[in-house]
Parts: sequence; structure tokens; C-alpha cells
Amino acid sequence: MRTFTQRLTLRFAALVTVTTAVVLAVGGWLLERQVLRSLQLLHEVEFRELRSLMGSDPTLSAEEVTRRISHDADSDNALFFIQVHSERGAILFRSPNLGPNVLPDLSGEELHSTVVLPGIGPVRLSEFNQGPWHVQVASPLAPMRRLFQDYVKVAIVLVVVVAGVGLGLGFAFSRVTLQPVRAIEQTARRIGGETLSERIPVPAGRDELASLAVLLNQMFDRLEASFDQVRRFTADASHELKTPLALVRLNAEKLRPRLAHDTEALSTLEDLLEEIAQLHRIIESLLFLSRADSGILALHSRIIDVTDFVRDFAEDATALAQDQRARFVVSRVDPGALRGEPTLLRQLLLNLATNALAVTPDDGTVDLSVRREPDGWIMAVTDTGPGLPPDQLERVFERFVRLETLHSRSGTRGHGLGLAICQTIARMHGGSIRCENRSDRSGLRVIVTLPASKPTDA
Repeated sequence: MRTFTQRLTLRFAALVTVTTAVVLAVGGWLLERQVLRSLQLLHEVEFRELRSLMGSDPTLSAEEVTRRISHDADSDNALFFIQVHSERGAILFRSPNLGPNVLPDLSGEELHSTVVLPGIGPVRLSEFNQGPWHVQVASPLAPMRRLFQDYVKVAIVLVVVVAGVGLGLGFAFSRVTLQPVRAIEQTARRIGGETLSERIPVPAGRDELASLAVLLNQMFDRLEASFDQVRRFTADASHELKTPLALVRLNAEKLRPRLAHDTEALSTLEDLLEEIAQLHRIIESLLFLSRADSGILALHSRIIDVTDFVRDFAEDATALAQDQRARFVVSRVDPGALRGEPTLLRQLLLNLATNALAVTPDDGTVDLSVRREPDGWIMAVTDTGPGLPPDQLERVFERFVRLETLHSRSGTRGHGLGLAICQTIARMHGGSIRCENRSDRSGLRVIVTLPASKPTDA
């Protein structure tokens, strides 16, 4: 796909080239008309000389006409073809350079015309009336045709040269013209969650670019106000939601001793506490996603030794698997280092392992492999559960999506934010996440791709 600079360059070069071609074509046409007009003026001058030699006596014989004009006709033999005929068409004189050719009679037609004579080629013929005689003067057009052939060759060379020069000038023109647009683009790219106060410089003048810069600045003003509201909401929600929720849970816990003798009431209390814990997890997840979306969640990256990181995580994941009567294994760990936030990456893997264990049957296996590739790291969590319908492999990363096939074996409902959080963490690290069904048996594989750390980071 061509860039706008390339398209503008090509359009500029095409415009200049087409304009040059049209000007040269029109100039050639005008030049041809002017040459023909000049020939007709020369014919008129030649006719006046012949008329002065012939006089106005209508009784002159052909021999007398020949005698009077032959000397002048011979002297102009290289320039003109001359023929005189009567009104009845009888030829009184023909210049020797005509050879066997006879000039056609133009009586009743245009006084000037282009005709083709055998052995001579195209000529421009003019006919004038002098009493009872019709004087015809013609000039060969071969020299003019050669001139125009040379003109066409030169014009083609000029068009090609102009096309090349037009590309160079067009590129320079587009670079200079789009410089304010590039400045706007660079500033807009720099504006993020932490730099929303920065604004695009408004070019001098009141042109379209200045209007665009003003419009974008107004948009960034609205975005900054929206982000400030998100930040305030995040801070307020942390206090206004979590604190009352903690108090509710604390008061509910106080009811345990009083309800110890009432089995039904105690069961209801346990359900209440579980719902409170679920609500607390939802609030924590929403706050995390809100901070990530607003750009205020700082990513404190550092170099992580992959082998140590996976070993520490595997200990906790194994304990979770035993509680679910399943197995957690690490099938592969390539040595090396990656740059990232250890806490967030641990949360990512923990969410994936928890989801996988929730759908893995008793004595099933959840497998983790960490493979190093030339352009990054591939982390894959594979389970032995039922898998997913193909049309749901992308949808599971949407927020609050809970598919039946992903429900826990124990009946515990998820809140539909775990995979959305995983996707957010992967993107914060410059990576990606996707799902695919296993090809060897039933089960789901979630694949996380993270960029490799730079050599200077290792």
C-alpha cells in the first residue's frame, strides 16, 4: 500500500507530465497552423508577382503567358509549383518541376487545400483568380513534415525528462507540504495516558491544517477530562466499594458463632460470604482493567530468569492442581531471560492455570510449556477438558463472557474477566494471546506470545 507521500508525489508528477504533454501537443498544432498560414502568405506574394507579369489582357495566348512568367517561375522552382488554367479548365502554363502531375482545380472549393501529388508527396495548394485565368501556387510539405517529426521526437524526450523531474519535485513538494501533518502526527503519537496535557502546536495562519490542529486539541481536551474522571473513579471506587464490602464481610463473619447451631442459616451465611468474595474479585478485576485501559497502570519491567520464574510458579500451580484432584506438569522450559513485570506475568499464568484446572476432569493434566523462539517467547497452557466451539475461540477474551464449557467442575461460577485480564497483561508487555483446540484429543491450548528481551537487557 502506497503512503500518502508516495501518492501525492505520483499525482504531482502525473499532473506536471500531462500538462507538459498537452502544452506540447497544443503548441505543435498551433505551429502547424502557423506554418500553413505562412505558406499561404508566401503564395499570395508569389501570385502578386505573377499577376504583375501577366497583366490583365484576356486575349493572351498560352505561349505569351508562358513567356511572361516562365523566368519568374524558374527562379522559384525550388519553392513553388505553379500552374495557370482558364475558366474552362484549359491549362495555359505548368512549371517544369510538376513533371507529369496536374494540380487539381479548386474552383468552387476552399482557396487553400492540402493535396498529394504522385512522386512529390503532400503539397499545400492555393488558387487565385485573375480575370479569365486561375493561378495556382503550391509548396511541398515534406520539409514541414520532417520538422514536425523532429518536433514530436523532442517533445517525447521532454515529456520523459519532465516526468523524471516531476517525480523529484513532487517528492520534495510532498515532503514540504506534509511537514505540518507529520508534526501533528508525531505529537499525537506522543500523547498517552501520562502525557495527556501535551497539545499539538497550531500552525500559523487560518488554513485547513490550523483548523485540524485546533480540532484535535479540542478532542484531546475532552480525552484528558475523561481520563481524569476515570482516574477519580478508580481512586473513589477503591475506597467507596472495597471498604464497605470488607465491613459487610466482617459483620457476616461475626454471625458464624451465633449460627453454629442452625445448619440451614449457617449454609446461607457461607453462600453469602462466597458471593461477597466473588464480588470482591470482580471489583479487583474491574479496577485492574480500568487502570490498564486508562494508561495509569505503570509497568515496572525488569529482567526475569525464565527457569526460576517457572519453577516458583509451578509450585503454587501444583498445589492448586492437587486441590482439584488433577495434575500440573511443566513439559518444557527453555533457559533464557525476558523483560516484564513478574507480578503481572504470574497473574497471567495463574489465571490460565486456574481456568484450565476448572475444566479438567479428575486425574486430568494441565501442561505448561515455555519455548524460546528467535523473535520472542511462547508460553502455552494446555488442558484435557472439553475444548471450545471454533466460533468461540476469540469470544472468550471478551469481558463478562462465561461459556458453558468453561464452567468449573465444582459448579463455581467465574466472573468472565480472567481471560480479559490475561489479554490486557499480554498486550501491556507487547505480546498477544490466543486459543486453539487440541488436535490430538479434546482439550484447549492457550498460547501467549511475548517479545524477546534486547541483547542489552540480558
